[in-house]
Amino acid sequence: MAMHDNRMTQPISRYWWALVLRGFAAIIFGVLAFTWPGITLQVLVLFFGAYALVDGILSVAAAIRGRGHTENWWLFLLQGLLGIGLGVLTWLAPGATTVAILLYIAAWALVTGVLEIVAAIRLRHEIEGEFWLGLGGLLSIAFGLLVFAFPLAGALGLIWLIGSYAIAFGLCLIALGIRIRRGKTRSGAGGITGMMGRGTGTVPV
Repeated sequence: MAMHDNRMTQPISRYWWALVLRGFAAIIFGVLAFTWPGITLQVLVLFFGAYALVDGILSVAAAIRGRGHTENWWLFLLQGLLGIGLGVLTWLAPGATTVAILLYIAAWALVTGVLEIVAAIRLRHEIEGEFWLGLGGLLSIAFGLLVFAFPLAGALGLIWLIGSYAIAFGLCLIALGIRIRRGKTRSGAGGITGMMGRGTGTVPV
């Protein structure tokens, strides 16, 4: 029995850093949005697409590696694929207007936010700290709704909105990663391996 427990908890100790890494990436992106001199909304949207692409790749990779440890791995796989799709669309659709891409970003945030909340609910019996995953989902939904409501807001307002969301979401990921690093699991299940990918968004991670 002891051998079984060690094998199942190994993914937790090995991949806790993935959430923290994704969180720091989101925070760096948010700080750049606030501090980059003269940054335009168009440039920021392209950077957001690059961030979503990298985050999605990490989510997919972690979800696939965790598919043997949790039945919820597909949630994070889907989130990662959405991030990859958004990143590719942002960079390969030069003819699209900034408003159109912002609406794609808003839709991505809404869907991934829902997936994060579902994952938090399904994992609540396996880990402590699922609160941070759920909070990240709520932040994503709120961000998506605000962008949908005000896609034509001034560039400065949208830059602040995107930057604030990235920083807040990044903090949630870091907090969740730290809780997992401390080994605060409820059931000892390896379901956390899949969660390492949301990243979110998805940033599954």
